Amino acid sequence: MYQFEIKRNEAGQRLDKYLHKLMPMAPASFFYKMLRKKNIVLNGKKAEGKEKLSEGDLIKLFLSEETFNSFTAGSDDINGQVQSYQKAYDSLKGITVLFENEQFLALHKPAGILTQKAKEEDLSLNEWLIGYLLNTGKITKENLLTFKPSVCNRLDRNTSGIVLCGCNLAGSQALSRMMKDRSIRKFYHTFVKGTIEEAASIDGLLQKDEKTNKVSIKASTNQVSQENKVEKSESYIKTNYKPLQKLSELTYLEVELITGKTHQIRAHMASVGHPLLGDYKYGILAFNDNYKKKYGIHHQLLHASRVEIPASEALGLKEELILCDKDPKIYQTLLQGNQK
Repeated sequence: MYQFEIKRNEAGQRLDKYLHKLMPMAPASFFYKMLRKKNIVLNGKKAEGKEKLSEGDLIKLFLSEETFNSFTAGSDDINGQVQSYQKAYDSLKGITVLFENEQFLALHKPAGILTQKAKEEDLSLNEWLIGYLLNTGKITKENLLTFKPSVCNRLDRNTSGIVLCGCNLAGSQALSRMMKDRSIRKFYHTFVKGTIEEAASIDGLLQKDEKTNKVSIKASTNQVSQENKVEKSESYIKTNYKPLQKLSELTYLEVELITGKTHQIRAHMASVGHPLLGDYKYGILAFNDNYKKKYGIHHQLLHASRVEIPASEALGLKEELILCDKDPKIYQTLLQGNQK
């Protein structure tokens, strides 16, 4: 007999989903048969599988060792994964925790670090997150069998700033839901070419070329109403921005993402004639090269500087939370060296 107690980070998922994570090699029909025969019970009682699990629930599996092992064989090597998480935690430098509670945390991601790995051998912020939670005792390696904490929003490798992460299932689900309904507001600081005199809101239709990992923007004719009438290959985007300081040939800008799509800020600002400083994908080569030579800027200057999260019981927030992450040092250098 095997017994498992549901921890906080596992609560909120259906029993059948939990069982599938526990024994990934077993077909769904096996679980429902065992539930009907009471070989799998929840809190000592017969269950159907659709029950939502709560912290402290007890699941008992009256299965032979041979059966249990056969359905867990071929699952990921947890010990090997833990080594990867520990390596990321030890080797990725400059990551800091800006906020933390039981449901979620906010991390500062330096430029140059992946949010999530692109290749199997990569180390990313996501691995660092799990390594941090393991090292602080907030989760155990056994917890990873049924739930893996993860980042909930992505930043490009060379974009720095705030990344929100779910520590448990409830926190991850709440963050994902609030990002989808746009109740979480996300602001960025950047420098763009040229002078922007006043705040504005722009929208458009974004299309991504998967082969080149580059997006293009075209105008949207009906603004917000267009969002539900776009082609399958296109995504509606909306970006707000306002100038914070006008410099000799740059504008220090605050940008709010109303939607959040791949390269949205970079491509959208370039489409209106104000590409980001250091952005070699969407910007101007000679302009960027000049600042690269003078200041050593090798990538786009884009920093996720602030998020505003409304009060949320699911996130353990009794009131609105405003999180800020200070600009990289190069920002102050540019502000001091490019006065009009």
